[in-house]
Amino acid sequence: QIQPVESGGGLVQPGGSLRLSCTESGRIFNFYEIGWFRQAPGKERELVASITGEGNTNYADSVKNRFTISRDKARNTVDLQMDSLKPEDTAVYFCNRPTGWQYAWGQGTQVTVSS
Repeated sequence: QIQPVESGGGLVQPGGSLRLSCTESGRIFNFYEIGWFRQAPGKERELVASITGEGNTNYADSVKNRFTISRDKARNTVDLQMDSLKPEDTAVYFCNRPTGWQYAWGQGTQVTVSS
């Protein structure tokens, strides 16, 4: 199965920062719109940010002005810089295409925001 690999999660205090990274080795990855999703316990998976192949970005209202999505085509990565983290940001974070054909879902990376 072709699936992206997520990394960079961890435990951070409220107000702190983390940077997540998503990578997939195929060349076509750089052409796809890629999104970061999250799923908290007992909740549905939600899209929090996405970036097109051209670099256009979109954010959920809950993370706007706190999270920044970017991509590095030389490294085949899509990163999510998360600042001013809140306890409600605690979730497993995944990356995938937001529409159309999707990769197999990876294991994600756990982000826990707690004092």
